[in-house]
Amino acid sequence: MTVVIRPARDEDRAAILEQTQLLNRHEEPITGNRRLDRAGAEASLADAEARVAESGGAKLVAEDAGRVVGHLFLTFATAPVYVREEHRPYALIAELFVREDCRGRGLGQALMAEAERIAAARGYRQLLVGVQAGNAPAEAAYARFGFAPFSLELIKRIGDAAPGDVTPSSWGPSRGL
Repeated sequence: MTVVIRPARDEDRAAILEQTQLLNRHEEPITGNRRLDRAGAEASLADAEARVAESGGAKLVAEDAGRVVGHLFLTFATAPVYVREEHRPYALIAELFVREDCRGRGLGQALMAEAERIAAARGYRQLLVGVQAGNAPAEAAYARFGFAPFSLELIKRIGDAAPGDVTPSSWGPSRGL
């Protein structure tokens, strides 16, 4: 295994776009609300890239034998003013994906370790990640890396809303494995 974790380059965009569409497909059975078309993946990726750029974050890829097989987007933010000043700055893993044929090899862990290293080097003391309710493999992977529950979003469907019509975590700031 010749895996390298490195900053994403312009020539990685096609692979990351494909992986974004795969992430949408992976999350669809969990959320019931994902756009599965190429345009949806392009819009998702553009939005994620904008959040990374606006926050001075980082785009990382896992490369195995010259092939991009995973990616992670890291953003930086500040919690609301009701949080004590010393606890307000945080780093956020805004998106993490590893191709199915490469899972179980520690690539997600390696991407998260690099994100943590970058955050710590910039003086951040907190690293957050979101996970879709029902995505037990991602939740278990994050727990193995040392993440613990922090908050919980709840949803109540109203009126004629069908499952998947509205899921707060699906349009929130982060996406899981």
